[in-house]
Amino acid sequence: MKTSRIFSLSAVALVAALVAGCNTPEARINASPGVFARLNPDQQALVKNGQIAVGFDMDTVKLALGEPSRIVVRTDSSGEHQVWHYVTYADYQGDVIFGGYWHRYRGWGGPYFYGGIPYYNGYPATVHDRIRVEFDQTGRVRAIEQDK
Repeated sequence: MKTSRIFSLSAVALVAALVAGCNTPEARINASPGVFARLNPDQQALVKNGQIAVGFDMDTVKLALGEPSRIVVRTDSSGEHQVWHYVTYADYQGDVIFGGYWHRYRGWGGPYFYGGIPYYNGYPATVHDRIRVEFDQTGRVRAIEQDK
């Protein structure tokens, strides 16, 4: 009985470590070395630090920041543009609960989503854009909004 419990806890810890390891710029660079290799040294330094710049393409943004939390299409007089949102969720007191791509859906033990609104410990969580990236029609970053 004790051995199976230790095995179960070890398995959970391993899965958690793997998921966390996949969500770093270094892990994403290792998974897509070709995308990283085509960048100039200044761009590579930004990506390694999890930062982006105007002019980056979508693949480079994914290397630096990972998968977006959500994607919307914005239409204006110049056409349609993708807008990627990297969000965090805060509890009713404003403390950050979680953020990122892996928390778009119900996690283990919460958060819970009801009607598209995340709940945590029985209270509605507020959604906050940590980084908002807008692309032009060619798939290049044209605008970045982020907290300082």
